[in-house]
Amino acid sequence: MSIVERVAALSFWSQKVTPQPLHGGITNTNFTVQHGDERFVVRIGEDIPIHGVMRFNELAASRAGHACGLSPEVVYTEPGVLVIRFIEGKTFSEEDIQQNETLEKILPCIKRCHTELPKALRGPTLMFWPFYVNRDYIASLHEDNSRMKSELPRLTKINNALEENVGQISVVFAHNDLLGGNFIDDGERVWMIDWDYAGWNSPLFDLSNLASNNLLSETQEKWLLENYFETPVDGALWKRYYAMKCASLLREALWSMVSEIHSSIDFDYVQYTNENMQRFNKVLEEYRQLV
Repeated sequence: MSIVERVAALSFWSQKVTPQPLHGGITNTNFTVQHGDERFVVRIGEDIPIHGVMRFNELAASRAGHACGLSPEVVYTEPGVLVIRFIEGKTFSEEDIQQNETLEKILPCIKRCHTELPKALRGPTLMFWPFYVNRDYIASLHEDNSRMKSELPRLTKINNALEENVGQISVVFAHNDLLGGNFIDDGERVWMIDWDYAGWNSPLFDLSNLASNNLLSETQEKWLLENYFETPVDGALWKRYYAMKCASLLREALWSMVSEIHSSIDFDYVQYTNENMQRFNKVLEEYRQLV
């Protein structure tokens, strides 16, 4: 049975449906389905242990996200399948998120994710500690004889130093994958979607992840920090934030290196790796000027 046939055969449907591919995902295979007067998104994806993606965790985060008004409703699930209500709206691009008015819409969503979503969580959930994630990726890349193997000792030393410099953290439940495509603006409000990598983490990760994924300016980054923490940004916070920003970019590059080897999705991971390594090296040099 093909993936399309599997989606069409779900017991959730009460009438014949014709799934339509929803392009853009680089972790899952997604479809839209018109079912009578209603429209849904079907996400197909098994656990991906090498990326720390466990579907019980995604489901818990998705349900809690809906309960606190951040995410569309989950209407059906079975192993490897998640069906959610379709949100009619615009997903953001990097250029959209670089607009100050967009950031003003997004930041309250991030704060609600960190403070309100955990109150609605049920059952076991995961920790997402980027420095552990990076070490695990590096170990996998060694084992798999990655084309980037010669770079791994350098990246290990950098990762360990960044973790030390981040210092003590507060712990929140974070999204951990704040790409533009994981926000939808329906014209009245912004939604957060795709909770594959959600887990307990420092709030600095989501803030730096948003900034590094979307090439925000230094002024915008300081605005995020000041408005999130409701305090002026001092040198110590800025250094800790910048260390986490480096870790976020390193994690994205390592994720792509691993995906080059293990993913079956049709996507140019080599180019994505190269782009993120360039971003990482640039930001790392900026960070070294601070310390």
